[in-house]
Amino acid sequence: MMPAADPALPLVTIVAICHNHAPFLREALDSILAQTYPQVQVLLVDNASTDGSAAILQEYADCNPMWQLQLHPQNIGLCRAFNEAYRSSGGEFLIDFATDDVLLPDRIARQVAFFQQLPATAGMVYSNAELIDEQGRHLRYHIRQRHGKPFPAPTSGWVFAEVLRRYFISTPTMMMRRTTLDELHGYDETLYYEDFDFWVRASRHWQFYFLDTVTTRKRQHGRAMSRGAYRPGDPHLLSTLTICHKAWALCQTEEERDALAIRVRWEMRQAARWGSYGAAAAYFALLQQTGRVTMLDQLVGRAAWLLSRLQGKTW
Repeated sequence: MMPAADPALPLVTIVAICHNHAPFLREALDSILAQTYPQVQVLLVDNASTDGSAAILQEYADCNPMWQLQLHPQNIGLCRAFNEAYRSSGGEFLIDFATDDVLLPDRIARQVAFFQQLPATAGMVYSNAELIDEQGRHLRYHIRQRHGKPFPAPTSGWVFAEVLRRYFISTPTMMMRRTTLDELHGYDETLYYEDFDFWVRASRHWQFYFLDTVTTRKRQHGRAMSRGAYRPGDPHLLSTLTICHKAWALCQTEEERDALAIRVRWEMRQAARWGSYGAAAAYFALLQQTGRVTMLDQLVGRAAWLLSRLQGKTW
């Protein structure tokens, strides 16, 4: 049972989004109930699950009258599902919680306390995560040690260029400031997924800060949205390309353009590696736009262009 509310503390909204998470759902919802922080609003959202998840969510909502439940008869996509809940919420801070993950009991308390030490320009706090398998067994930590140093190395402050250059944020650990989401008008509902786009748009005008602790257990399993990334037909491909074009428009310095070129080059090569040649050719076109094309990029990009046409799969 969660502690009694304390109106002197800032309200934190948890938007708990479920799609066919029945095997993991009770553990996820119990981790919300186990939070030590008292001022929490819980919005449960089911995105047209077919595995009995809706009944579990209804059970928890019935036992916790302050929790709000929305059952979507059709899958409206993660971004829209989050936005609808966020727009009806009241939290000063928000957590986008996938219900196959687990919150550690002091997650919210520690992140709110950390936020309160930060400048008003801090738009998001993130932390380390423990990666677990379907049975909840430890796999590794998101931020590990390599040659005696954290890897991937966390970054705090103005991180726009770093967000473009590399992946270092564990999405499930994020706590977002409401004002930041308001400024962005929430997630982009035209996209298949949310995190990279949020990082790009938010970090242009807001600072991100790393809290050096494990706050979340992130589950790795075969039904996760990202498991098919880069394969032909995977919806992540078009969304990532769209975000990279957005990022190009937001770049202001040569360092930022260099960082984006590193990202686009990586995306192009991964798409080509997995046979998504139309996507690889589209990334190559953006890389050409940046003016940062190497000889190897030329070989990969032109081969992808040719193979995409032989397959009849152009973008």
